[in-house]
Amino acid sequence: MFGGLDFGQLQKQFRDMQKKLGELEKQLAERVVEATAGGGMVKVKVNGTQEVVQVEIDPEVIKSGDKAMIEDLVLAAVNEGVKKSRALREKETAKITGMGMGGMGGLLGM
Repeated sequence: MFGGLDFGQLQKQFRDMQKKLGELEKQLAERVVEATAGGGMVKVKVNGTQEVVQVEIDPEVIKSGDKAMIEDLVLAAVNEGVKKSRALREKETAKITGMGMGGMGGLLGM
């Protein structure tokens, strides 16, 4: 014991937190958020590990033949999906660590 701190207990708590974070990573890979653009003309699903897992484009958008518009809609939906996925990850991580990612993000390299 040093200065009132029990390093053995701190190490155990840290190991427990690492284990929980590892389990969370697996769970986040299974959780999916959805984002849309163009009033739902483009839908994107992104899992909790920021992987795009599905993209749906309304056939009417494709029929328009407006390539630039389609690209803009896909880009907007993907960016919104990633943003929602990050928020999910931060919320779930904070439940384990007791901190928002503002405090842990740099420490964990996220």
